[in-house]
Amino acid sequence: MKPNVGAIFVLAFSIGAAAFAKDAAPPAAERPWAPPRLDEYERELARRAAREKGDGAHTPIDPHRVYDLPELIDLAQRNHPETRVAWERARQAAAAVGLTESFYFPYLMASAGAGYERAFIPFPTLRVDQRQIVQQIEQGLPAFAANPQAALQKLETQRPKLPNVSIVGGGSLVTDAVTSRAALSVKWLLLDFGERRASVDAAKERLMMANVGFNATHQKVVFEVTEKFYALSNARQKVIVGKSAFHAAQTVEQSANSRLKNGLATKPELLQAQQQSAQTEFELEAAMGDESDAEIALVESLGILPTTRINIADIANKPLPAEPDRSVDALIDLALSQRPDLVARLANVRAKEAEVRKARADFFPKVAIDAHVGRLKLDVSVDDSEYFGDDHTVYGATVVVEVPIFDGFARREKLRLAEAELRAAESELDGARDGAVREVWKACSDFKTALRKQDAAAKLLTAAENAYAAVLDSYEHGLSTYVEVINAQRNATAARSVGIETRAAIFARAAALALSVGDLAKPKPQPAVFRKR
Repeated sequence: MKPNVGAIFVLAFSIGAAAFAKDAAPPAAERPWAPPRLDEYERELARRAAREKGDGAHTPIDPHRVYDLPELIDLAQRNHPETRVAWERARQAAAAVGLTESFYFPYLMASAGAGYERAFIPFPTLRVDQRQIVQQIEQGLPAFAANPQAALQKLETQRPKLPNVSIVGGGSLVTDAVTSRAALSVKWLLLDFGERRASVDAAKERLMMANVGFNATHQKVVFEVTEKFYALSNARQKVIVGKSAFHAAQTVEQSANSRLKNGLATKPELLQAQQQSAQTEFELEAAMGDESDAEIALVESLGILPTTRINIADIANKPLPAEPDRSVDALIDLALSQRPDLVARLANVRAKEAEVRKARADFFPKVAIDAHVGRLKLDVSVDDSEYFGDDHTVYGATVVVEVPIFDGFARREKLRLAEAELRAAESELDGARDGAVREVWKACSDFKTALRKQDAAAKLLTAAENAYAAVLDSYEHGLSTYVEVINAQRNATAARSVGIETRAAIFARAAALALSVGDLAKPKPQPAVFRKR
């Protein structure tokens, strides 16, 4: 017996597939695993990284330039991956609008083809019993001779008796056919009771959602950059405060050392002063580490590599933002009319309304036209004879009316689903409006509170610095204790930190208020580009 090659191949393939499936998951849970082709993915990642670096995908950074906040925001909007993703989504939504609008136009298609076909038709060999035919002729001859016309009429009205026919063999009639065809077809939906209009409206609303989502992404990026920028400024100022505290601790240590030499202090006081100097030095190093982390966070928010070196401007002398000139109610009304997330929610509601109209249109008939025109050529050969045939123009047109009768209640359920999604979208819009009101109210309250805290922080800093200077002078003259001078130093350092944090909080709260209202990176209005029907 010869081996079945096909069966062997199928068996080998099945065994290989089973082995691959077995190796497609980690064999054990207690250790890492290198899946098949992992090195291929790693090499591709390396090639992509090198290609992106070589192509200059990011806006170049000038190492000699000092970037202020507006310039950093511009860099982020150009380089951040989220803005590019949102842009591509908006372009996809715009393409979807064009796709739905194409349903209004006829579908025109040109086709051409050629083919060859060899076929056969069975032909039997028959044997006829001629005796019946002879008898009929003999019986009909006298009548035909007497009156031929009457005999013919009788044959026409009277069904003759067919002779016995039997099949004694057969053969085949072999045909060869060569055909070629070229045609132009058109299909056009003429009437659908608003289904296409609803599809276009829904696509346009999704485009609006994508567009305002693109703007919301920019606002998010701008806010993150702004927040990280002021966080870096706060970290820088804390480094300055740390240096000042370290310098003050060294001053106290020197005073304690002088007092010890003059017999006015004890050894423990000097040791405590040295400990305080070491503590402030440690806190300074921690503040410098926080500054480095804040700088890295800011660079990452720009959408560029954290290893990129960039010079960031300082805002130590930047004037504080003014209190908003509008009331809270006016800011809330403004937010409810322009926030991108609310616009997107409203567009979603309108898209769901269009989906409801589309679901209702499914209950009505559709009228379409289907037409074609072309040229057909056909040549046939029978039993290897010469080819014979012809070519002619072919055409036709059909008006199609589709009336839905019963579909297992699918249309009814689709309508219910669309109506439920519409109600959910309306509830989401109401919830988003309530959330926007709360956010604006809180952001406005936080900003005003930060402004009021600035005055108190300034007074606290003045009082703490004056107290520290007075206690230090008194300590140097032997009139105050070491505990009093250390407490005064700590209070002065804490007051400086409070002032810096309050100042940074004012800028951050102002940005949060602008974001909550929808004024952060607000675009200019653009004219409508949709075509009216």
